[in-house]
Amino acid sequence: MIIDPRFHELADGLTGFSTELKRGERVLIDAFDVPDAMVIALVRAARRRGAHPYVQLHRARITRELTMGAEEAQFASHAKVEEMRMQKMDAYIALRGSDNIFEASDVPADRVQMISRLMKPVLNYRVNKTKWVVLRWPTAAMAQQATMSTEAFEDFYFRVCTLDYKRMRAGMKVLADLMKKTDRVHIKGPGTDLRFSIKDIGAVPCGGLRNIPDGEVFSCPIKTSVEGHVQYNAPTMYLGSSFDNIRLAFKKGKVVTATSSNTKRLNEILDSDPGARYIGEFALGFNPHILDPMRDILFDEKIAGSFHFTPGQAYGEADNGNKSQVHWDIVCIQRKDYGGGEIWFDDKLIRKDGVFLPKSLHKLNREYLLGKSK
Repeated sequence: MIIDPRFHELADGLTGFSTELKRGERVLIDAFDVPDAMVIALVRAARRRGAHPYVQLHRARITRELTMGAEEAQFASHAKVEEMRMQKMDAYIALRGSDNIFEASDVPADRVQMISRLMKPVLNYRVNKTKWVVLRWPTAAMAQQATMSTEAFEDFYFRVCTLDYKRMRAGMKVLADLMKKTDRVHIKGPGTDLRFSIKDIGAVPCGGLRNIPDGEVFSCPIKTSVEGHVQYNAPTMYLGSSFDNIRLAFKKGKVVTATSSNTKRLNEILDSDPGARYIGEFALGFNPHILDPMRDILFDEKIAGSFHFTPGQAYGEADNGNKSQVHWDIVCIQRKDYGGGEIWFDDKLIRKDGVFLPKSLHKLNREYLLGKSK
């Protein structure tokens, strides 16, 4: 089989830099509507490292059909099987393509929530106990979301996903260390005035090891510390539904008011369980190639000059104790072309209009990451 050389380059990065597969390790390759050639490239890359690849193939229309008629007993058994398999794996690589991003839009919300609840132990084990990396696969549907031709989007995708993530490491470490020492955070911008504490929560740099594309450092607010309101300016998709202009207002950490272009569905999601109305992640994004939203969160949450403020489950590495079946990264872009904004740590201005101001953080600005400055 003739395979696009970009597939091999990406596969080498995923099995090498991202998951560091070692001889004898087991890796589950989870492929959702992905070309056979890419899966084969991953299998071969894993074998070259002496690892044992396992493959699961998904098709969105079949998944939708199973979900439409889902019963609790059926998916409880399915979840147990999936959890047993995941417990046998050392690593997990997921590629997720989609010919229709709205394929699951008519699946009843109660079935989606039931499946999310039953599958949560599988997700928890994968996130906390394996070496994992998750990425999208470029399709015509994604090109439409990005308002690009298919060819131009593919070129963009491989450029972003094969970025030299090592160049981010020094700046990410400085930012993570700063966030670990920070107590009070204040975010200002059009429609946004948020205050919260991240004291003693910790911070985690993300530079190509878990999500591709990557480029963020995340922490988490103390659960009951969030006060104020945020106006997100990036459109978003969640559980097959589309949302624009989401606005959340907080009191003692809890979302007390939530509006958007789809307010009813927004509040249904936030009412999934008690933890869904509390925040489980706060992160700053700085991937230099990603500038505009495309309703795909693995790209949008890394937009240069953005932050995301996430209702739902907290990650174990930066944990405020919040538990939920929901984890919804929603993005606000603060570059000048999106209205600007400021982020303050302990009364010191850290980032203005998407640009890091302290000299120690200049290595996270676009010019440096693109190799245009030293």
